[in-house]
Amino acid sequence: MITLPSGSGSSGVRVWLATGVTDMRKGMNGLTSLVQDGLGRDPHGGDLFVFGGKRGHMVEVVWYDGLGCSLYIKRLEQGRFIWPSPADGVVAISSAQLGYMLEGIDWRHPQRTWSPQATG
Repeated sequence: MITLPSGSGSSGVRVWLATGVTDMRKGMNGLTSLVQDGLGRDPHGGDLFVFGGKRGHMVEVVWYDGLGCSLYIKRLEQGRFIWPSPADGVVAISSAQLGYMLEGIDWRHPQRTWSPQATG
C-alpha cells in the first residue's frame, strides 16, 4: 500500500494543481521540468504536484519523498475530474481535497451523504 503524506499538519506537505491541460504522455522527467520551469516550484521539495489531461478523465501526481520521485496515475472509467480554470495558474488544495478528487468527488464543494441526528 502506498501512503501519501498529509497535506496539513506538521509535515508541511502541500498539494498543488497545475491548471490548464497537460500532455498525459509526459513521464516523470517531463512533469518535474514542468514543476520547476512552468510552476516555479521545487520538484524535490516534498510537495505533491497534480496534472490533468485534455479529456479530464486522467490525472498524474508527482511526489518526491526524500529518497526518490514517484509518479501516480489515476484514470476514471466514467466521468471527469473537476479541474480549475487555466486563469487560476496553480492552485493549492488540501490532502483531503485531493482525496475527494481522486474518488471522483467535486473537491470544491464536497457534500455529506448523511447528517447526525440530534438527540433529545
